[in-house]
Amino acid sequence: MADAIRVLAMDGVEQAKSGHPGMPMGMADVATVLFSRFLKFDASRPDWHDRDRFILSAGHGSMLIYALLHLTGYKDATKEELSNFRQWGAKTAGHPEYGHMPGVETTTGPLGQGLANGVGFAMAERHLAARYGEDLVDHRTWVIAGDGCLMEGVSQEAIALAGRYRLNKLTVLWDDNDITIDGKVSLSDCTDQKGRFKAAGWAVKAVDGHDVHAVRAALKWATRQDKPTLIACKTKIGRGAATMEGSHKTHGAALGTAEIAATRLGLAWTHDPFELPESIEQAWRKVGRRGAKARKVWEARLEASDQSADFTRAMNGDLPANAFDALEAELKALVDSRPAQATRQSSGAALDTLFNAIPEMIGGSADLTGSNNTFVKNTPIFDAPTYEGRYINWGIREHGMAAAMNGMALHGGVIPYAGTFMVFSDYSRPSIRLAALMGVRVVHVLTHDSIGLGEDGPTHQPVEHLAALRAIPNLNVYRPADTVEALECWQIALETKTTPSALALSRQKTPAVRLTASGENLSRKGAYELKAASGEARATLFATGTEVAIALKAAEALETAGVPTRVVSVPCFELFEQQDAAYQASVIGRGTVRVAVEAAIKQGWERFIGEDGAFVGMTGFGASAPAEVLYEKFGITAEAVAKAVKDRL
Repeated sequence: MADAIRVLAMDGVEQAKSGHPGMPMGMADVATVLFSRFLKFDASRPDWHDRDRFILSAGHGSMLIYALLHLTGYKDATKEELSNFRQWGAKTAGHPEYGHMPGVETTTGPLGQGLANGVGFAMAERHLAARYGEDLVDHRTWVIAGDGCLMEGVSQEAIALAGRYRLNKLTVLWDDNDITIDGKVSLSDCTDQKGRFKAAGWAVKAVDGHDVHAVRAALKWATRQDKPTLIACKTKIGRGAATMEGSHKTHGAALGTAEIAATRLGLAWTHDPFELPESIEQAWRKVGRRGAKARKVWEARLEASDQSADFTRAMNGDLPANAFDALEAELKALVDSRPAQATRQSSGAALDTLFNAIPEMIGGSADLTGSNNTFVKNTPIFDAPTYEGRYINWGIREHGMAAAMNGMALHGGVIPYAGTFMVFSDYSRPSIRLAALMGVRVVHVLTHDSIGLGEDGPTHQPVEHLAALRAIPNLNVYRPADTVEALECWQIALETKTTPSALALSRQKTPAVRLTASGENLSRKGAYELKAASGEARATLFATGTEVAIALKAAEALETAGVPTRVVSVPCFELFEQQDAAYQASVIGRGTVRVAVEAAIKQGWERFIGEDGAFVGMTGFGASAPAEVLYEKFGITAEAVAKAVKDRL
């Protein structure tokens, strides 16, 4: 059965003339024991909510999971898909991609991400078990990781979190083959990995990864532990290859026809590429059906449960029917109260109205709770042994936090959000990008969004980060101007199932700018006219966040000087691009002098101001001083905006 994986892996890579056969060949024995004896799944129902989750963190070895899905009878994992490995339109992408092939739980390839996702999967499982009971939620998360996964820094953040929260239903199977692309691991690393995991609070066992009896005993041992488990599986990369077994040359290239022919001979494998002996095929198909009985028993429990409807709604990602009732009432009240406050406080106000109405929301912060305003009063903390809490103390681990949030969202049943300073989104960026690539609903609360944070200086003042985040496809970046817009942006973020969100929020106070009731969520349009000109407009000012107030002040001065001026608030570039051409044209205001103001770099604003427009913002890094001094010194003022208009009239 393990040799079937080996042959399919080397044939798929050879057919594509591209790929990584060594890892699937080396871990074939471990994977065979896992799938045939331990993994709870039903190949006919890949969406069974209480299935075990299998994550191939070493995503370069994607032929391992594609072979397993094909062998166990997943409908989409056909022989044709395997033979089209890495080709245009195939579901068998070079690295496993979520949403392409049922059975692929997450997109992996950037090493360490799958391991960190696995921590999020395990956290979601424990929380939902606390919420709904283990009759409905009782499954494990299994991760295959390689040396590269353990070298990446995100792995340390992830394993520390798992150890702290005693996620005993998480098992990492380490492909301990001592090989990287360049050669032996010892070329670049001498870490005692087993000691590292032990120090982080894991239970650790080492086995011969080619001794199926030892592997079976180790997996059974893992299911009995009260903490997360690492099983170090000593393997040979390219196991079974005729002359290349153990060579780093099998890592990232096809074996070649001669080596494959010799390997087939050594394995006594006489079948053509992608063809299987009937006895082996039937044995694997039986594995794929093994979990059907457990799945049917679980479905009966779900049907009999008084929590059935709520559980199914949550796992499907649907919001409660009354999710936004309190928020809509608050929006009406804000038009009268007109609070002047930092938009991070406005975000906190939004959470106060949403958190109790949407029980799937789980918050957190990278050790910046008081600054990010992400904690809702009286919320229990997520922790062992009960896990019912809805607020996570992530520690100073932005990358691990963002990756685990992806895992939580992928698991289903929870909507994770968490905060850090916007400048530290650089630490989160690889995971934010993967969230966008996969299309999962996570919300990143990024406070202290400009030089307006003041005295902490340029190390903490983001200037290029808005442009960098806006450059990521399928990521909605919101920068609300006041509390009304903050509430609107939160509503959109939670309604959007297939797009992650980043909320850019200020440290400094800003006045209310939405002073009249609109009857609709204007932020949903991405950009809208906040203030009309007094006559035929001669100037249009665009702004986001705290600079909207500056634009309004500049417009007032221009109107006094006899220049009819419009002001457009632009809370979300990405949503604006989704509007029809007629609406976009009406907002852009061609034929007027166009000026944008944002306490960040210009990149991206050309869409609004054109080649001849002006931009008032940052051209370099910030400095350490009070916010009001910085705005004056860097020329981000109403006077500068008005002058830019007059210079172009």
